[in-house]
Amino acid sequence: MGRAWLMPILTAAFAATAVAVLGATITDIGPWYRSLAQPDWAPPDAVYGMAWTAIFASTAIAGVTGWLATPDWREREWLLGMFALNGVLNLLWSLLFFRLHRPDWALIEVLGLWLSVAVLIVIIWRRSMVGAVLLIPYLLWVTFAGYLNMTIVNLNGPFS
Repeated sequence: MGRAWLMPILTAAFAATAVAVLGATITDIGPWYRSLAQPDWAPPDAVYGMAWTAIFASTAIAGVTGWLATPDWREREWLLGMFALNGVLNLLWSLLFFRLHRPDWALIEVLGLWLSVAVLIVIIWRRSMVGAVLLIPYLLWVTFAGYLNMTIVNLNGPFS
């Protein structure tokens, strides 16, 4: 592995870890969350940590793959900007749902999060099919999370 890989790998690993740690600190599985009616098909709490770990790892690898396959600096800046926006939207969803106790607002926000993942797939696909494919589990997970979010809103709303 050449030195050209080192900085993108370290940057992607740091960014993915930062979003994961911040998201974990925002996520409060306390009395409010436990009081919410959940659908029968909702996964056990332990599944979320495993799923997010795999998603953050594959997203970091996709970012490195996309970065290295993109020779133009302007395209690389666009790619970094989209990953940054995605990280912010990821954290915002957790803030809305878990800290502000507004699953209804989180349901609206998850559309932006989903769209940001879809745009990342399109951007990376142009340069690296492997990188784009690595983001598909993230898109599927956000789709599932959005449907779960919608179900929780339907079972528990209105929120104030």
